[in-house]
Amino acid sequence: MATTHTQARYALPEVIKGFIARYTRVSLHMHQGSPTQIAEAVSKGTADFAIATEALHLYGDLVMLPCYHWNLAIVVLPDHPLAGKRSLSIEELAAFPLVTYTFGFTGRSELDTAFNRAGLTPRIVFTATDADVIKTYVRMGLWVGVIANMAVNTEADPDLVKINADGLFTQSTTKIGFRRSTFLRSYMYDFIHRFAPHLTRDVVDMAVALRSNDDIEAMFKDIKLPLK
Repeated sequence: MATTHTQARYALPEVIKGFIARYTRVSLHMHQGSPTQIAEAVSKGTADFAIATEALHLYGDLVMLPCYHWNLAIVVLPDHPLAGKRSLSIEELAAFPLVTYTFGFTGRSELDTAFNRAGLTPRIVFTATDADVIKTYVRMGLWVGVIANMAVNTEADPDLVKINADGLFTQSTTKIGFRRSTFLRSYMYDFIHRFAPHLTRDVVDMAVALRSNDDIEAMFKDIKLPLK
């Protein structure tokens, strides 16, 4: 499979743990990369699955199935001026230097869209592809972090304060994709189902039978996806 660091680190571990316990003779190989690299890996057949959120226009030749929604969150140290806020306005966030994802990674487009909509320019002073790297620089007390909500929690990051940003940014949707010509074996259907329980074998087969990803989008229009 080909995916980004955020998916590999925060969304997939429990899925893979259960999968390898069930399929002891199946080998899993994970390739981390940019959206372009992920799309190319699956299109060329060097990976079976693409798991991605950004730059979905790159995956037009793949069957892309929506898995779940998620949002960005604001991360600061406990003594930061924003730490006591339960919610933020985009104007308040614009007053501080930000550390966030490199353009094209993990919801970054939603951050840019939110600032553009408000007629503002974010003060992005450092970018990275890895949420753990972003949190490292937040811990140094330098900047305000903007990362995937799933990438920070009280158990793993007790020294950080997470501020809900649901009102600032539009939800992102993570999708799993594969070549239309792929022969899906039973364990591959099972992997898809473990990652997104609403994607049963019958649902996947129905989506594959459709002509385009626009048709697939319409198929899932009235299905409420989980929020992570």
